[in-house]
Amino acid sequence: MKLRNTLIGMLFAPMMASAAPQVLDQVAVLVNDGIVLESEVNERVGSVQRSALQSGQQLPSDTALRTQVMERLIIESLQLQMAERMGLVISDIQLDQTLENMAGEQGMSVAEMRAAIESEGGNFAAYREEIRNEITIGQVQRIQVQRRVQISPQEIDTLVALIREQGLEGAEFHVGHILIDGSEDEDAARVRADRVMVMLNDGADFRETALAASSGPKALEGGDWGFMNINEMPTLFAEVMGDANNGDVIGPIKSGAGYHILTVFDTRGVEVQEVAEINSRHILLTPSPILSEEMAKQMLEEFLQDVKAEQADFAELAKQHSDDPGSAVKGGELGWADPNMYVPEFRDTLQSLEINEYSAPFRSSHGWHVVQLLDRRTSDATESFNTDRAYQLLYRRKFGEQVTAWQDEMRAGAYVEVIERNQRGGRR
Repeated sequence: MKLRNTLIGMLFAPMMASAAPQVLDQVAVLVNDGIVLESEVNERVGSVQRSALQSGQQLPSDTALRTQVMERLIIESLQLQMAERMGLVISDIQLDQTLENMAGEQGMSVAEMRAAIESEGGNFAAYREEIRNEITIGQVQRIQVQRRVQISPQEIDTLVALIREQGLEGAEFHVGHILIDGSEDEDAARVRADRVMVMLNDGADFRETALAASSGPKALEGGDWGFMNINEMPTLFAEVMGDANNGDVIGPIKSGAGYHILTVFDTRGVEVQEVAEINSRHILLTPSPILSEEMAKQMLEEFLQDVKAEQADFAELAKQHSDDPGSAVKGGELGWADPNMYVPEFRDTLQSLEINEYSAPFRSSHGWHVVQLLDRRTSDATESFNTDRAYQLLYRRKFGEQVTAWQDEMRAGAYVEVIERNQRGGRR
């Protein structure tokens, strides 16, 4: 109680003794040692409303939307608190680079992207910090979850056989998902799930229903998981999607989390005939409290000067200095790979290089790099490619499942108190 009162009290500005306190902001939710502010809830609600307006999508009631947004912010707060405990910090340089890449992919500058956001009623400063949080959360998830993903050789072999049997031709399903939470009352959840099924079968819009009723991770996106090959879907989806057609509504399907309802928005064929691959090598320096951003960049510039002057060997420098342990032992070599497997900054830099050309130092989400393009090739889908593809499909499926499980575990063990709006004004 003392901590809560202290946190809430910090949000009131001291005024003259004769004047009433002026509220600068209000606490919406207490989450462990952190808080979610009313302004954060309002900004996120506004963002969802603007997106819905642009897409012509109906939203649920203000109360239901607010509940969905607060739950999302609670999960984000728990992950950001973990990042703080781990000492993860996304620098302004890294954030600016990400925003430049995002704007470039839309064919505009950062200034133009800012103008577009503000013209739609958005707050660019809040958007910028939201992107910083997304990068931070992504890094926390990779660190905490990837060690939980276990893939056996037998699983890879089984999927490779399936890929070979399909001739690398299959279908991608545009999946919609609604989760009716059954953690507190399973019988009541089943009743709600049956009611949702009746509504959907009577013609209710799936996305609108997901926004109003779903507790799933994509609820604020209308339950939209995008296009997925059946081999990369969560196991629960894959088990029932094989024979599904456009518009089918499937469920309710019981799991430990509650009851799931799925739909197929669309399907499309997938054909893989040739693979454009690149071979490259790089040196990665990861900034730290000891190695600043500028120092990392300067070191790489000096490495490049020495290599081009034939005063140093790139492979030896990579072995001695690179912070990418997997490639450092190979002299920085990454081997043949589809460039799309790399983060956008790394992929785009490689695509701009000629064979044997070195890049200037550049920043990605992993740190500072210099990279050399060694060769390009276009090849048929080989057995090696099939194995890599099978591993990536299995990894994405299991990683998604483990992220959800990890978030549920954090949420279940957290102290969360929603401060009712009609009570906030009277708190001290």
